[in-house]
Amino acid sequence: MDNKVIQLEQKQRAYAQLTEVKTQFAARGWFPGTSGNLSVRVGDFHPEQFTFAITASGKDKAVHTPEDYLLVDQNGKPVEATGLKPSAETSIHCEIYRLTGCGAIFHVHTVFNNLVSELYWDRGSIPVDGVELIKAFNIWDEEAQIEIPIVPNYADVPTIAPLLEGAMKPRIPGIMLRKHGIYAWGADAFEAKRHLEAFEFLSEYAYRLYLARK
Repeated sequence: MDNKVIQLEQKQRAYAQLTEVKTQFAARGWFPGTSGNLSVRVGDFHPEQFTFAITASGKDKAVHTPEDYLLVDQNGKPVEATGLKPSAETSIHCEIYRLTGCGAIFHVHTVFNNLVSELYWDRGSIPVDGVELIKAFNIWDEEAQIEIPIVPNYADVPTIAPLLEGAMKPRIPGIMLRKHGIYAWGADAFEAKRHLEAFEFLSEYAYRLYLARK
């Protein structure tokens, strides 16, 4: 099959996956005020060269249009002629792909992930102890204990990306930006969605447990 045909099919598949996830997350209210961003890698991965489809900046994610996504390279630059701008946080996606080689990255803003990111900021991570949904990360230890890392949030987004490598934890497929939201990733869109849903559950659990213990 012609390479251009393969590339077109891969692009269309990525866009379809993004639309499906975007629809589900928007219905849950996880994209307030056009916030959040989603991406799916397209084609093969090499740390120095890869391509991914990402949500365009400033779009209402509860609405579907022909201009919701664009393709960018490992530097976050569009690979096709377009008038669209990639998400303002594309540099974070670039760094996560580079560091993990994952297949998809999903980022949402919710009240609970913002609350726990501030509640445990001084600790530097969100503790979760023995909760069943930790298994969503393929962690099967009895009474598993995990720490979800938190990094600072800056208006100058490119300054965040260099902080990720030092903060990431090998078994935890996600990282929280303080008073901003969770980034979750996985080998493909299905796994990234499972991870993000688990992080959202655990964020709410951690906050409600804190209140119950006060």
